[in-house]
Amino acid sequence: MQKEHFRKFTATDRAKLEALNNAGIPIREIARQLNKHISSVYRELKRGAYEHLNGDYTFSILYSSDKAEEHRKYLSIGMGRPLKLENDYAFVRFVERMVKKGYSPYAILKEIRRQGLSFRTKICLSTLYNYIDKGLFLHISNKDLMHKGSRRKKYGTKETIKRAPRGESIEYRPDPVNKRMEFGHWEMDSVIGKREKGNTIIALTERLTRMEIILKSKDKSAVSTVQLLNRLERMFGATFRKVFRTITVDNGTEFSQFEQMERSCLTKQRRTKIYYCHPYSSWERGSNENQNGMIRRFIPKSTKIEPFSQQDLNRIADWINDYPRAIFDGRSSRDLFTEELQKLGIQKIF
Repeated sequence: MQKEHFRKFTATDRAKLEALNNAGIPIREIARQLNKHISSVYRELKRGAYEHLNGDYTFSILYSSDKAEEHRKYLSIGMGRPLKLENDYAFVRFVERMVKKGYSPYAILKEIRRQGLSFRTKICLSTLYNYIDKGLFLHISNKDLMHKGSRRKKYGTKETIKRAPRGESIEYRPDPVNKRMEFGHWEMDSVIGKREKGNTIIALTERLTRMEIILKSKDKSAVSTVQLLNRLERMFGATFRKVFRTITVDNGTEFSQFEQMERSCLTKQRRTKIYYCHPYSSWERGSNENQNGMIRRFIPKSTKIEPFSQQDLNRIADWINDYPRAIFDGRSSRDLFTEELQKLGIQKIF
């Protein structure tokens, strides 16, 4: 005879058990109707038993499905695998410190491996996320984690464009650039402070390595943008043309002087090629926009740029460039950028 398998009591089963028991149905019949083993019914009745005061001031032992359900929920708190944190306070402090610095759980685990650190706790990425979500760390929560990127649908260009780009459109950008197959192609944007007047930030992101350069600008004007590119060219010297082959920008007024941006301040020849995104298509500079969000962790919106020195901005750029990237299997943008420079025979600049 094949052994019959019984399921655990559900909330519905407990409600039926309470009704049948109060109606005086024999236990064996209750077990048959609920398709439960008779021993399971007895245990369940004991689990939800309570003393009921009768009208003649005597007590009867009855069954409460609510009481039994509460007891089940209480027991379920201790269910599951034991926590792997144990008393590894060194690991807990390290995770909390790195989260406060802006590191994601993925970056924290990669940083442990990179530094060669050793803790008693050995957990995977999903478990670390799980522990943070459950509030097992005293000084951090999932609200302290970096926002997760959202993949938005790309809608392409609009059928009617009211205003043509100031220079060459991104439509003519070569395919190897679009597919991130070559080094030396950048995206550029301005990050404003409390208001558009006053100091702003020019942020450049290399498309292949995601290397970030953050420069402080006097104001949001085309002249200031050209001056910053001139400063950058003097820093790189003759190698500028190899490192900055193209730059993709939006249609902001600060990028309107494309001829001056393209022309070298040293040789008066063309030093780079400027491409313009379609209007209202910030996703065409996706890497730049994503890393602008990382800058905003240090300089929130509506914050004045004036108090931040170029050294402060360099430290922010260093944090971004040294951050372990999941897209690079834990390597940083600086690692890949340095390798690309070496391929060109260029010594480390940053």
